[in-house]
Amino acid sequence: MKNQFYIGLLLLLSFSLMSSTCSSDDDAMSDNSQQIAQIEVQATSGTWRITNFVDSGVDETADFNGYDFTFNTDGNLIATNGANTLNGTWSVTDDSNGSSDDSNDDDDIDFNIFFPVPDSNDFEDLNDDWDVVSNSATQIILIDISGGNGGTDNLTFERN
Repeated sequence: MKNQFYIGLLLLLSFSLMSSTCSSDDDAMSDNSQQIAQIEVQATSGTWRITNFVDSGVDETADFNGYDFTFNTDGNLIATNGANTLNGTWSVTDDSNGSSDDSNDDDDIDFNIFFPVPDSNDFEDLNDDWDVVSNSATQIILIDISGGNGGTDNLTFERN
């Protein structure tokens, strides 16, 4: 009888240990902190120009001709063409929380842009949590799939 008790206790302990070593899917999510840091360093190094902006299939790149964009380390974003200056904010965030935004990728990185302008201002079209497609020292390519109409927006910054 004592042996059966010890065997049962040993089995219970074994199952308990095995279940505590299993990991959940939440633990398997990728950590994008290194890539986020890299994008932040690249963005804050110099000034940028928009070389491609397609809003739901319509090329609106010309709306931003002549504007230089400066992404400051404090999160401030400045767009200027010499005569006009707009101040906004920017950030790069990890969207690997599995939330359903505008992407099917559970570990995407968002490049967030916000200019406090009226809806009629061209810069309002830039306000979004853009998904980072690719980035390098000279180019940042972003995409957004609209939740409302399903249109795809593409935004490319290139270093001056």
